[in-house]
Amino acid sequence: MVTATFRFYEELNDFLARPLRRRAFSCACARNATAKHMIEALGVPHTEVELILVNGESVGFEHPLADGDRVAVYPKFEALDIRPLLRVRDAPLRELRFVADAHLGGLAQLLRLAGFDTLYDNHYPDDEIETLAAAEHRIVLTRDRELLKRRSITHGCYVRALKPRAQVHEIFERLDLAASARPFRLCLMCNAPLRPIERAAVRKRVPEGVYERQTRFVTCDVCERVFWEGSHWQRMRALMDGLTRRTGGPLETPDAREVRKRHDDGEGLDPGGA
Repeated sequence: MVTATFRFYEELNDFLARPLRRRAFSCACARNATAKHMIEALGVPHTEVELILVNGESVGFEHPLADGDRVAVYPKFEALDIRPLLRVRDAPLRELRFVADAHLGGLAQLLRLAGFDTLYDNHYPDDEIETLAAAEHRIVLTRDRELLKRRSITHGCYVRALKPRAQVHEIFERLDLAASARPFRLCLMCNAPLRPIERAAVRKRVPEGVYERQTRFVTCDVCERVFWEGSHWQRMRALMDGLTRRTGGPLETPDAREVRKRHDDGEGLDPGGA
């Protein structure tokens, strides 16, 4: 029988049984158990783990545990530079792309609003999410911890917040997304790029009053909706300002400025009829 002592840190404790939280505890392990096997057996998805120390030395997920090992398990570090140590991922993702499960439609739209390629369909089965994540190198966003334990899912986040706005703030903070955001460039419905369209070309596609008041429009080539700055634009702008921690200027990069027309996710920008 192999017995190891475990200690989980910070938010990883949320996944543990209450008696095991925020303290060291001993646990019987299978003779050939790896660090990953035991971490997930205790309830923590491997995608939530950034660093594992066994007897004070950094190890990977496949490290075999021996009798008497002391295992410390850490989440993402916010302030401590751990580059000299071994992180458990082989490599970071070059491009931040997401796939969200069926319970996170509101979060998916807000990430698109911020400019992040985010796949979402409330009919996605877990197998399809796993396949998309592996094939397209996407970060899985879910409130289902069992989904994050699947072997082929290397990058994922368990979303703790319940409301979309709180969720997007959580994801921005955990993944440090502020510097990567490129707001107002993707269609909230289709996840496709928005492009400028000539004002004259939308005359019959938008309400007459909107056409008279607005001078610039964008469209989505997938769903063919037309969008403009509507009555909720200021609230969406304020939300993006809060997420990116910027004030007093446009959020868009110069090449995104031409597609600065927004559309409506229920409380955002105004879409016209296609």
